[in-house]
Amino acid sequence: MLANMACSLIEHKRINTTVAKAKALKVFVEPIITKAKEDTTHNRRTVFSRIRSKYAVTELFRDVAAKVGDRPGGYTRIIKLGNRLGDNADMCMIELVDYNETYNTEATAKKKTRRRGGKKKETVETVKAAPEAVAEDKATPAPETPKDEGSAETNKE
Repeated sequence: MLANMACSLIEHKRINTTVAKAKALKVFVEPIITKAKEDTTHNRRTVFSRIRSKYAVTELFRDVAAKVGDRPGGYTRIIKLGNRLGDNADMCMIELVDYNETYNTEATAKKKTRRRGGKKKETVETVKAAPEAVAEDKATPAPETPKDEGSAETNKE
C-alpha cells in the first residue's frame, strides 16, 4: 500500500488520504527522495526495489530530485482537511513541498542579510537628488488658491 501511495504522490505531487496513512507515507517516502538526490545506478536500484514503478522512478530522479536538490529534508507537507462523511475519519492532503505555488512565494523573495553594510548606492543617489528637487519646488511659485466667489457678500453687490 505504501509503495502504491508513494508512486501516486510522485506522479501527481499531492494526494488526499487519511492522516494515519499520510504519516506512514511520509516516513516511507522521505528517505526515498533523499536517495534520489544523488543519481547513481545503485540508488536507482534501491529506490526501484521499494516502489516498483519505472515511471515513478524516472519522474523522481529526473524532476523531483532537481527541485529538492538544495533542501536538507522535509520534502512533504501534511495539510488536514477535516473528517470524511462516511466514517468520520480524519482526512488530509499530503503533497511535495516544492510543487505548491501558493506557499513558495516566500522562497522566491530575496533573503536579507543580518550584517551591517555601508550605504547602498540607491540611498546615496536619492539623497543627492533630493536637494535639487527641493530647489525646483522653490523656483516654481505655488498656484494661487481662488477666493470663495460664492460667499454671501459677493451675492449682495
